[in-house]
Amino acid sequence: MTFTTLLLFILIIQAIHFLGTWKLYKLAGRKAWEAAIPVYNAVVLMKIINRPWWWVILLFVPIVNLIMFPVVWVETLRSFGRNSTADTWLGILTLGLYIYYINYTQDVKYIGERSLTPRTSTGEWISSILFAVVAATIVHTYFMQPFTIPTSSLEKTLLVGDFLFVSKFHYGARTPLTAVSFPMVHDTIPVVRKKSYSTKPQLPYFRLPGFQKIKHNDIVVFNWPIDTVNAFQQYSDGKHYYKPIDKKSNYVKRCVGLPGDSLEVRDGFVYINGKQNELPDRAKLQFAYAISVKKPLNLKYIADRYDITDIYPVNREGSLYQAHMTTEAYEKFKNYPDVNQIVSLKNKSENWEKGIFPHDPQYQWDVNFFGPIYIPKKDASVAINTESISFYKRIIEVYEGSEMGLNNEITISGTQVLLNGSAITEYTFLQDYYWMMGDNRNNSEDARSWGYTPYNHVVGKPVFVWMSYNSDWKPRWERFFTTVGGNGKPVSYLYYFLGLVVAWYVFSFFRKKKKKA
Repeated sequence: MTFTTLLLFILIIQAIHFLGTWKLYKLAGRKAWEAAIPVYNAVVLMKIINRPWWWVILLFVPIVNLIMFPVVWVETLRSFGRNSTADTWLGILTLGLYIYYINYTQDVKYIGERSLTPRTSTGEWISSILFAVVAATIVHTYFMQPFTIPTSSLEKTLLVGDFLFVSKFHYGARTPLTAVSFPMVHDTIPVVRKKSYSTKPQLPYFRLPGFQKIKHNDIVVFNWPIDTVNAFQQYSDGKHYYKPIDKKSNYVKRCVGLPGDSLEVRDGFVYINGKQNELPDRAKLQFAYAISVKKPLNLKYIADRYDITDIYPVNREGSLYQAHMTTEAYEKFKNYPDVNQIVSLKNKSENWEKGIFPHDPQYQWDVNFFGPIYIPKKDASVAINTESISFYKRIIEVYEGSEMGLNNEITISGTQVLLNGSAITEYTFLQDYYWMMGDNRNNSEDARSWGYTPYNHVVGKPVFVWMSYNSDWKPRWERFFTTVGGNGKPVSYLYYFLGLVVAWYVFSFFRKKKKKA
């Protein structure tokens, strides 16, 4: 949906509203034409139903408005004496069109001073839950979203079992593209395992201003660009499905390459514009090692004692293992009495790894030796030919094609590259792109597999670990309420938080006591 289509859709809604309510506006002592002026008619309606003006803002907030519209329909009916359960359900099930019946056929009177207090305890509970959902949806969509770390790709900085708060406002909150969606869930409704959204209509992409740009080595949450996984069916049928950008799976990686950078991986280390990337002190790279031993290992004991990220057997006899660990862990573990030999697996692959970007036999790279590549920058142009097109084909066809409502198709004719049948020799990018990688370099599905991450796929910045559990579901108390960024060992602010909770409880107790007095 383009902005023009969206504007047309809004005007149609305004016309429907005017035709269904103008008589009711008059009965409430207003002018009929006030029901026809966009936005102003909503402000007037809030006065008619005796609700605050800021409800108007909620009517224009995607997802939140799906909750608010039924509330306003019901409140409008009740302002004209229609308080029965049947009236409420008819207003909701007809998507508000029941108001037409009231407007044109019923002799109703406006009740300007009606009580806004729910008449039953059930009604009070429903009202409280409804607005709690509205408030939580606004926070979840535009300010802060909870997130769980599922894999060890950023181990040592973020651990499996960490529960994060991801800031939406650092890089600018992205308004939902999916207009119809179940609140506060991603692509799947829990328990019932059903799709949580409708693919139509799709709203135009829009991002609110942020106060920070993505920098080298920032940890970023983003929508997995190539996600077509049918998660809500528990991967049962193996088919690929179209998923809107904001409903693609959430991934978290470290941004090692920015728009305009030249990036290369040598021996597992990233080089930006010819210089080795320097990671912050909390980041620890892990690499793969093959281990031969004299007798089977106690894996949990070894992993805990030597701080090894992953270790697992590769044969039934228990004489060969593979592990992912830091250089410091390797130096300690290589002297373990039962170890015969530890061999680094960072050697260049003899065979082409077809799963490595750009998936082209002209570039037979692997996870340890990769590039150099150019990371696209908005408004920058690159030469397009049969040698370079594999890097940019998905950008042109998908990220700046179908996902933007364009039918771009790349074909090859001899030595020429054709875009929609016309030969091209260069291409200018419409947005910025980023290169996202994990610190666990030989055990991370990252940009080396799928390529570039478009800016419109960026979700936010992890800022806080509020809870953390290990594989045995034992709390890692030292990680509770720690910051994700910063230098040195993470410091827990758990006791400060608990102190604030106690202080607020004491303050509230004495305030209530003072009011009663």
